[in-house]
Amino acid sequence: MSRLLIINPGSTSTKISVFDDERNVFTQSVFHDAPQLLRYPTTNDQMPFREQVIRDLLKAHDIDIASIDVWVGRGGCAYSQQAGVMEIDSRLVEDTAADRGGSDHPAKLGVMLAYKLCSQYGGKMYTLNPTNVDELCDSARLTGISGLYRRAQTHVLNQKAVSRVHAAKLGKSYEQCNFIVCHIDGGITVTAHCRGRMIDSTEGAGGDGPFSPTRLGSIPVMEIVKFLENHTTEELKAMCSRSGGFVSHFGTSNADTVHAMVQAGDPKACTVWNAMIYQICKSIGAMSVVLEGKVDCIILTGGLVRFNDITDTVREKCSWIAPVACYPGEMEQEEMAHAVLEVLNGRHKAFRYSGIPVFTGFLWEK
Repeated sequence: MSRLLIINPGSTSTKISVFDDERNVFTQSVFHDAPQLLRYPTTNDQMPFREQVIRDLLKAHDIDIASIDVWVGRGGCAYSQQAGVMEIDSRLVEDTAADRGGSDHPAKLGVMLAYKLCSQYGGKMYTLNPTNVDELCDSARLTGISGLYRRAQTHVLNQKAVSRVHAAKLGKSYEQCNFIVCHIDGGITVTAHCRGRMIDSTEGAGGDGPFSPTRLGSIPVMEIVKFLENHTTEELKAMCSRSGGFVSHFGTSNADTVHAMVQAGDPKACTVWNAMIYQICKSIGAMSVVLEGKVDCIILTGGLVRFNDITDTVREKCSWIAPVACYPGEMEQEEMAHAVLEVLNGRHKAFRYSGIPVFTGFLWEK
């Protein structure tokens, strides 16, 4: 038997699971409101705090941390890679900590924590489908500035997991389907999945797409220039992933708090909340064009899918494109455990981090 610890740091939570082979011993998530995390100047500075959360949860469930055989951490922020299970090694950890991929997302801490704890207690360590899996088509990469490209940065792990589950419900494989998948939580991303590949997506942690509880979303460049006249680039970077969206408007990333204000009829809360949903629908429309209108389903997933007014509005505005299916929460813990067990049992192979981005420029630039 293998005992696996699944480490999943998000923009508003730390979630862990312990699996004994396929058996889920426990799963628990701890919510972190934005002011709590903003005490730390950088995401990397959260390491001791997140580690203590893990240790406290294991202790609360009477799990001896030394009994863990396999450490599985959600990842991102290193150079872009292919989809699948990847071994964690020192090179991956160094590039993750240094944000070599050009973004800063709390998911990176999963890889870093798995490496730290595995180095202390022994065992094997893996990651699966980090946030920067790159399957973009060339048209999605190019911008109007020579040498500046849009990056692949989305909720890959959960989006691919729910896509496989929904494809099976349709009696198809993921590779046979076209989906628009919206991960709606502390961060929001909307992605076009074309026959098993994520060919275009909003980049939630990069200042793109709908704003969210913690992120600023797409803003015209000249407005950003004005913003920087009185703010630092570090403040702007923080608003891309930690202090934008609800945090900027209300001082909290707690969607329940904001939604309670909406239900009470607060005019500001109603306007901000509905604008977020509007921008989600707008992004869905854009991705339907990417897929040329050939969409098998619009899939809504993530923690905020628990709010009926979000799902009802998306259905009202977007069901003419394709049916809408809802998967509240996420399937990331089970997906990481299952994929790594497939490797441990010899049914699949893990690959090694290359340290080379998937995309290194167009042919005319080389």
